[in-house]
Amino acid sequence: MPAITGKDYIERIDQLKTCVWIDGAPVTGKISEYPAFKGIMKSQAALYDLQLAKSLKDVMTYPSPLTGEPVGMSYLQPKIRDDLIKRRAMIQQWAISNNGMMGRSPDYMNTVLMAFASSANFLKGKENCFPENIIKFYEYARENDVSMTHTFIDPQVNRAKFYFEDTDEPIAAKVIKKNKEGIIVKGARLLATQGGITDEIMVFSAGGIQDKAKGFAFSIPSNSKGLKFICRDSFVEGDSSFNYPLSSRFEEMDTIVVFDNVLVPWERVFYYDNLEVSNSFMASSSFLPFTLHQVVSRQIVKTEFVLGIIQSIIDTINIAEYQHVQEKASEVIVALETMKALVIKSEIEAEIDEWGFMRPDQTTLQIASNLFSRVYPRFAEIIQLLGASGLVTIPTENTFQSSIRKDLDQYLQAKSRNAEDRVKIFRLAWDLTMSSFGTRETLYERFFFGDPIQLSSKLYFSYDKEPYVKRVKTFLQE
Repeated sequence: MPAITGKDYIERIDQLKTCVWIDGAPVTGKISEYPAFKGIMKSQAALYDLQLAKSLKDVMTYPSPLTGEPVGMSYLQPKIRDDLIKRRAMIQQWAISNNGMMGRSPDYMNTVLMAFASSANFLKGKENCFPENIIKFYEYARENDVSMTHTFIDPQVNRAKFYFEDTDEPIAAKVIKKNKEGIIVKGARLLATQGGITDEIMVFSAGGIQDKAKGFAFSIPSNSKGLKFICRDSFVEGDSSFNYPLSSRFEEMDTIVVFDNVLVPWERVFYYDNLEVSNSFMASSSFLPFTLHQVVSRQIVKTEFVLGIIQSIIDTINIAEYQHVQEKASEVIVALETMKALVIKSEIEAEIDEWGFMRPDQTTLQIASNLFSRVYPRFAEIIQLLGASGLVTIPTENTFQSSIRKDLDQYLQAKSRNAEDRVKIFRLAWDLTMSSFGTRETLYERFFFGDPIQLSSKLYFSYDKEPYVKRVKTFLQE
């Protein structure tokens, strides 16, 4: 099956009957109809439908190398710079449909898997590594438009630099045994966004592994025996797109993933029991440059949306004449244009890697990622400063449909909007920055690729500063 429809996606996930727990109870029946997942699954389905729209087919898909059938452009392994531009166009087309609010839209994980497959040769000849399994799974996912989530964070038991788990039962997921069928995994991993509403879950090591048993990479179906997803509280407060314009549609859910003696078949194991690979594959592969390219492309669209909300507030209550307002809006404009310039620079400076794929410039994208993790919380602050009391004087849809509407029309009108339209704008701004959904978005973007301080440290140590030091030395010697 080539690129799928939204109906295909929803039917597949419903049929899995994945073990998902929320608020102390398992989800029963069709998960696509459960309140916590209904909105996001509908939004995800709309993405799959969009890739088959006749007017966008050439943007959203490309011919499969195996069958010639259309497959998702986010699976494209770039060989030339134009392929990176094609990938960005597709990523941003999907992002525009949700204004960048879906951090785990399918193109993110498709990109992760594409990057792994493009770096599979790194595993060749290494102990307990199966590069052919990555290639096979990549082709399977591409040809069947498989939806995926992932997890690579251990539970936060002890954040000390040197912590060794010493418990009878595993806490962090680890391989506890092996047999002729595969490896057996027991323990937990954190933060699988969209956990339970995808076909598959990819599990891999992010580095810093000291115990061989905790170093592995694989992918298994979400309904695998012994696998369960434990959800946080849902931030879906209601179905009304008037009251909850963002959370009713784009609340992606974050889950704890529990492995209770889960069998991972050998054909789905990418590597295991190899400390060197577990600690180096993500850094040595093209994972970071390709995923950063996808993420920054999406964040540009999200920044455009933020600017649109800010200008809508400015126009609605007529505050454009104030210089502090102009300054705050300009902060967002500067960030937006900087992000755009950086992603284009990363494409212009892309180079063929050791495995023959066109890799965008990683340093440039690291700079963009460092920038966004700092400016996005500022965006929320700017909206709060400009919206002020307007962000709490936001009656509900039912209030506008009641007999008291006359009072709302009189007292909540604005310079350029009637009362209802004014409240819609401010409810949107509130849902982006002040609701439980909005504050999660701020935390999510702040820590998307990890602690901002650590990101800065990695950039500092990886950035080549020597040419500039030499220039100073040369100047002083003249």
